[in-house]
Amino acid sequence: MSDETPDPAGEHRPVLVVDFGAQYAQLIARRVREANVYSEIVPSTMSVERIQAKNPAAIVLSGGPSSVYADGAPQVDPKLFDLGVPVLGICYGFQAMAVALGGDVAKTGLREYGGTRVDVVGDGGLASSTLLQGTPQEQSVWMSHGDAVHAAPAGFTVIAESSGSPVAAFEDDERAFYGVQWHPEVKHTAFGQQVLTNFLYHGAKLPPAWTMGNVIEEQVAKVREQVGSGRVICALSGGVDSAVAAALVQRAVGDQLTCVFVDHGLLRAGEAEQVERDFVAATGVKLKVVDAVDRFLGALEGVSDPEEKRKIIGREFIRVFEAAAREVVEEAAEHGEGEPVRFLVQGTLYPDVVESGGGEGAANIKSHHNVGGLPDDLQFELVEPLRTLFKDEVRAVGAELGLPEEIVQRQPFPGPGLGIRIVGAVTQDRLETLRAADAIAREELTAAGLDREIWQCPVVLLADVRSVGVQGDGRTYGHPIVLRPVSSEDAMTADWTRLPYDVLARISTRITNEVAEVNRVVLDVTSKPPGTIEWE
Repeated sequence: MSDETPDPAGEHRPVLVVDFGAQYAQLIARRVREANVYSEIVPSTMSVERIQAKNPAAIVLSGGPSSVYADGAPQVDPKLFDLGVPVLGICYGFQAMAVALGGDVAKTGLREYGGTRVDVVGDGGLASSTLLQGTPQEQSVWMSHGDAVHAAPAGFTVIAESSGSPVAAFEDDERAFYGVQWHPEVKHTAFGQQVLTNFLYHGAKLPPAWTMGNVIEEQVAKVREQVGSGRVICALSGGVDSAVAAALVQRAVGDQLTCVFVDHGLLRAGEAEQVERDFVAATGVKLKVVDAVDRFLGALEGVSDPEEKRKIIGREFIRVFEAAAREVVEEAAEHGEGEPVRFLVQGTLYPDVVESGGGEGAANIKSHHNVGGLPDDLQFELVEPLRTLFKDEVRAVGAELGLPEEIVQRQPFPGPGLGIRIVGAVTQDRLETLRAADAIAREELTAAGLDREIWQCPVVLLADVRSVGVQGDGRTYGHPIVLRPVSSEDAMTADWTRLPYDVLARISTRITNEVAEVNRVVLDVTSKPPGTIEWE
């Protein structure tokens, strides 16, 4: 979450999602964007004055784990409702809104968690209120609360109730204030997206004008303004994010861009060749390949701590780019062009920023090498045209830019590569073991037609763990390999993918037969939260 990031939406005023510590704040922002309206997340500690300075088109108050009457619970400043901006309260945000405006919140003695029936108050048939219009009189929603609104503030009309919520939804059309006790952003709420679009289109009267085409136009203009006639290099990994960022910047500045692909020795089998073949063929971009295997493995020697590994990889990336930039300048000088390289393009995404503690109120879950792992003495000005986008939005931008499906639909792969898929110190031997196991898993998933069914499938080597096995009538003492297939929309939340048993069996059999150092394959069945997608 950040209140310092320049508005990436150009002429589009943002819908601000005020985060009260919700599990689903990012999901709310995504659902707003799915309605083609731009959104940003800001912390509940942001002052009303700073919220007003962002010129919001509307405000959504998220859920949260607190009770509105608990000591230290975040509150809504009543001055927020004097801004003349439409407001939607969700769950905790609904209760905090009710209290701030003079309503009554108390415990009902009946908690509601999970699927819950709500009844729309009013005549039979489809609901006719602004917020619930077009939804049925009885509907199933997703609840998660112990407190409930007992009395709506003055000027509000109660529009829904449930057995545990005397006031399950209310609205004040005159001031464009709305609220629901349930979570419309989760898919378990049958008409949740319609409730959100009703608020955006009919309550806040916002047009569905934010599209990927708009994003491209606006970011191209911003990159041109930022870079001017300067020379730019791009940290190209071959993944979706850096590829789309490079293609977008190339559209903006053309041959001022040179892409630098660093072979750090932490790649999967065949990836270096794929980058050189597919991306250059698709874009015609200038590509400089740097062999830095010895440098990275030397810097990582003996390091087991995952945060330290990430920071080392981030630091070495930048040092390599600095050297590559000098070479680009020298090569340009040979042609009479002496302009220095001042700009570095990165494919940083919104989840990277949030998980790296990017902004007031955000916890540092793990440092992404391109955010929290950057060195303090960075010599480049960063160009990050995707910094406010989720992964599915990046894919849409890539398709709009004309990148081939092989690049746009490539499964995510972390910038630190296999370095954070080895639990333990990184060595050449361990990398070769993991590369071989990963190649088998990818080959079998592709053969089974499952590449589009899963978000990604990290293959993890537990290098500091050994287990006893038996192969060829003899005792073995090998390493376990972990398969981590997950399904997700944006990497902020994820669930493990239920792969067919026969596919898992083939992967396990091939790995234990073909990779001598591995004698056990296990399956990670943890969702996110509580686990992250990557192990480190």
